[in-house]
Order: sequence, then structure tokens, then C-alpha cells
Amino acid sequence: MTWEKTTRTPIPWNRRWIMPETNFLLLAAANGSNAALVSFTIYIVGVFVLAWLSNRVLQSKSFLSEYFLGSRSLGVWAFALTFAATSSSGGSFIGFPSLVYSHGWIVALWIASYMIVPIVSMGLLAKRINQVARKTGAITIPDLIRDRLNSPAVGTLATILIVFFMSVNLISQFKAGSVILQTLLDDVPAFSMLSNSLADSLAGLPIVGSSEDKPGYLLCLIVFSVAVVVYTTYGGFRAVVWTDVMQGFVMVGGVIIMLPLTLMAVGGLENATRQMAEMTPPKEVDLKITTPAAVTKEINIDNNTWLVSEGESGRRVFRTSARCKILVGETIATRQDNAIRTSEISAIELTYQPHIDQQEATELDIPVSVSVQKATAYASGADQPGAYVTGPGPSASKNGGFLPITLAISFFCMWTFSGAGQPSNMVRLMAFKESKTLRRAIFTVSIYYSLIYFPLVIIFCCARVLLPGWESQSDRIMPEMAKFVTLAINSPWLAGLLVAAPFAAVMSTMDSFLLMISSAVVRDIYQRNINPQATEKQIKRLTYIATITVGVAAVLAAANPPQFLQDLIVFTGSGLSTSFLVPVGLAMYWRRYNAAGAVGSMLSGFAWLVTTYAIGYMKTGKMDAIQPGGFHPFMLGIAISLVVGIACTLVTAPPDPKVVKKFFYAEK
Repeated sequence: MTWEKTTRTPIPWNRRWIMPETNFLLLAAANGSNAALVSFTIYIVGVFVLAWLSNRVLQSKSFLSEYFLGSRSLGVWAFALTFAATSSSGGSFIGFPSLVYSHGWIVALWIASYMIVPIVSMGLLAKRINQVARKTGAITIPDLIRDRLNSPAVGTLATILIVFFMSVNLISQFKAGSVILQTLLDDVPAFSMLSNSLADSLAGLPIVGSSEDKPGYLLCLIVFSVAVVVYTTYGGFRAVVWTDVMQGFVMVGGVIIMLPLTLMAVGGLENATRQMAEMTPPKEVDLKITTPAAVTKEINIDNNTWLVSEGESGRRVFRTSARCKILVGETIATRQDNAIRTSEISAIELTYQPHIDQQEATELDIPVSVSVQKATAYASGADQPGAYVTGPGPSASKNGGFLPITLAISFFCMWTFSGAGQPSNMVRLMAFKESKTLRRAIFTVSIYYSLIYFPLVIIFCCARVLLPGWESQSDRIMPEMAKFVTLAINSPWLAGLLVAAPFAAVMSTMDSFLLMISSAVVRDIYQRNINPQATEKQIKRLTYIATITVGVAAVLAAANPPQFLQDLIVFTGSGLSTSFLVPVGLAMYWRRYNAAGAVGSMLSGFAWLVTTYAIGYMKTGKMDAIQPGGFHPFMLGIAISLVVGIACTLVTAPPDPKVVKKFFYAEK
């Protein structure tokens, strides 16, 4: 092992294997400009202006209907883009790119059905939900099924399930927004100083785990959460819709701009695919990092630091996955692992030779040497060229690969139908103005999704060639690519707009979920069960308190989120669908359906989904459900919910004829 202090040499533009990852913010600071940060700030200011304008409208209308449904007056663009933007969450712009980067072209099959989601989600239930909601004056989904089935118990159960699943989903959205903001600010000196101060002040608190590894993330989490909670609380549903429209254009615009920049950087799609066909998955390693002598000042080694070993076995290149430091008087780097310090530093080792040959080490204050203590190959795809361009795709933990054919079929069906079962989508179906609006919105959203998801697959397959070593933090690949491609054309201001695209996706979902949860608490628990005579002033005050409380609770949970936020999104999406798709669908179209059937449908779907995830977690230690027959549990969950719902309905008394007449016969 040789001791050397290596510096990172920029690689010329015409060397297409891998381009330098010089941070554009550092470059901008050197030139006396923070153009990206300025353009991003302009976007955020626009969001708050829309919240202020919507609050002005709110003051002149009925609080409940306006705050939670925008007075049921959405036109084509507002309805289409608020539906699309809410569905295109942090999963679409953070979790989905992470999967593409980690597993390759096979992820295109994983998302293939998303372009027909609006046809099913809107076409299946929209018109009927809108009719029933207008007839009953329903403001929330629990409102809707409570009135349709004439059962407070059904409404209460629906409220509990919504609060549970959406609160869990909020954790993933808070993580996504914080990761994006951190990527934008990482090299701003003031941000680094504040992050380190926060790490010191939070040291030892169990709620944040090891703050040493993530001070920047925690600071961004606080800032981001305050921004979203404030504008959602202040503006209500109309603010959410107006910002969704703006964010919808930002999202699709960001992707459309990013695609040609990426193809230009990688040298064309053919070149990118050829290189991906030669790649092998990296290795997960534990490193020991040492110095030749005891250090006289503390040395910090950030995560994502490149380290190079030149030894008898040849050149080896590693990228650290954890923040560590060499304390004064010591020679070995250590990191905080809960209550103890350990010298095992997790990292990713590159295995693709062109990347190994061209990647230089990050410059440190002192030369270091690295040795591998433990190396773990991928469970599927290890040492196999072509793993990233063929099925089932490489996987670090699954022997069968990322997407075997049975799971591909499951996700094709799940994305298609799960969107129809999402209460956050259903509540928008209660707010459009007329049937013509619905027809045009279905077409608009289908085109919108096509303009987002296909380009994202191409962009982040190319990212495997351009930005190696991000497997352990692949949720950051979207904002990192935005920074990278704008640096390549020397336009840092554009990076702020591109980073705003995933940020917009997260905000457009979070605000909707916050409103859904607060409406469930205020309308469905307090007003419908505790205080039916509550005044508008009381409801308004409780709504603001509920929104803020839910936001704070989600922030505390997001301080220690799972590594891959897409895991949470799939869990909550499939959980809501197995709990709500069948009962809402049958309630809208089957006259005989009753409260017992709805309770049976919701509880059986919920119990099945949660049980499969609980068993999977006990087996693997990860948020990964067992897959009976190789299929995602969503498939069987929907079938169980349907069978139990029908059975419970048929063995219990039929609904009151007056209720049936009200909802299934035209008024004379």
C-alpha cells in the first residue's frame, strides 16, 4: 500500500467514459455568483406568492368547502395538473431515478403502465365520485363513503387508515425535499457552518440518531418542512392547486430540458447503452482509513469522498458512504455508530475498469491509506457484464434480481389500479367543474406522464455512465445530475430551475397529503363525531393546529428515514389501494353494498398488506414485503378485499331503501 496525497484532475470534455463531478456551486462561488441558488429562490418566492393570493380568496368564501376543495370549481388545466402533480411525488423524481440508476433499463418495464394510470384512475371513478360528493356535500373521502353507506363507523375507519398511511408517506416526501435542498446548498460556506453547529447541538439525541453523518440533511429538513407547512396551512386547497399548476409546468419543463443536456454529455444514447452493457455492479465494502502518523488537527472526511488504493492487486477506487473523522493524536478514521465509534467506514468500490482508470481521489488535508476489511458482492448480477441492460436487473439483496417477470406483471397492474385507490387522487375527483373538464383532463394527464417517465428512464440510465459510485445514496442522483449537466454547459443558473423540478414534485404531493390528514382530523373526527355544532372559527383554528402538528410529527420521523424512499412510497401506495379501491368502487356502483361490506373490504385489504410487509421485514430487516408466488402482495390484497367485501355484504342486511334511492335513482 502506498502513501500518497492525490488530487483530482478535471477530465476533458471529449473523454466520454466519465466526466468530472465538480460542484457547480463551488464554481459559482469562485466566480462571485450563486446563480443556481438565486434562480431556485425565485421559484420558492413564487410558491409563497400563490399561497398569499389563495388566502385572499379564502377570506371571501365558506372556509370548509374552499379550504379543502377549492369550492369544487376546478377547470381543465387546474384539475389535470393538480392530479398529475400530486401523483408525481418525490417517488417520481427522487425514488424512481434512484431505481433506474441502481438497476438499469429493466426499470422501464417497472413503470410501463403509468402512462395509462389517468385513464383508469379518472375514468373508473371520477364521474360517479363527483356526482355523489355534490349530492351529499362531501368534502373528504371518509365524508363520501360515510354518507353513501349511512355509517359513521365506516367513516371513522376510513379516517384512521388515511391518517396512518399518509403520515408514513409524508416521511418519504420530507426526506426527498431535504435531500434535494441539501444537494443545492452543500458547498455554500454558510450552510456548512450552520450544519456543523447543528450537529454539535444535536449530538446524543436519540430522535436524530447519529447526527454526525447527516448535519446538512437535518438542517435542510427543518428549513424545508417550515416552508411547506407554512404555505399549505396559510393557503389551503386553492394554494395547493395553484402551486400544483406552476409545479406541474416546472416538472415537465425540467425533464424536457434535462434530456438533451444529458444525451449531449454522455455522447448519445447508443454510447451510453454500449457502456452500460459492459458494466458490472459495484461492491459494498467496509474500509479502514489510516494516516502515516498521528494527526495534529482533526481531519474530516465527508461521505462521497473518493479514495484510491494503489497496491499489488492494482488500482482500486472507493467512494465513501459515511462521514468520518480522524481525531487529534490518532491515525485511524472513525465514525459515530449510535453510541460507539467504529473504524469500519462503509463505501462503494467501482468494478467497471474505465471508471477505475479515470476517477481520481478527492484532495484531503493529509495523505491517507485505505484497506478493505470486508467486501460484499451483489446478490444478483455480480461480475456479470450486461446486468444493467437485461432483465431482471442487478440487485444488492435479492437473488432473483430486481424485477423477475411475475413482479413486473404485479407492478404493471398495481400502478394502473392503485392510482384509482388513492384518497389524495379521489378528493381531486370531487373538485372538477363538469364532465367536459374530466374528459380533457384524462387526455392531458396521459400526455403529461409520457413526457416525464420515458425521458427519466433515459436520463438516469445515462447517469450510470456519467456519475459512478452513487449506489449507497442513489436518492440524490436527480439533483446531482441536474448540477452536473448544467456545469457541462456552464449555466449554473439553469441548475436552480432543474433542481426545482424534483422539489416541485415533492412539494405538490406533501401539501396535498398535509391537507388530507388535517381534513380527516378536523372534518371526519372532530366535526362529524365530537362537535357537530363547531363554528367556522373553531374549525379554522383546529385545522391550522392539525396541519402544523402533523407536519412536526412527520419531520421528527423523517430525521431517521429508510435508505430508499421508494420503499415507503410503494408500501403506502399499495396499502391505500388495497384498503380503499374496492370499498369506494363498490359503494359507487353496487346498490346492495353496505357498511359491513365496506368494513370487511378495508380491514382485510389493510391486514393483508401490513402482514406481508411485517413478515418481509422480520426476514430481511428491510421494508420489503414477501411475494406469494412471486407477485407483489397488492395483487392478492385487492382480490381478498373484493371477496371479503362481497361476502360480508351478502350475509348481512341490505342497505336502507331510502339510501339506495337517494344515490341510484334520479330525483323527480
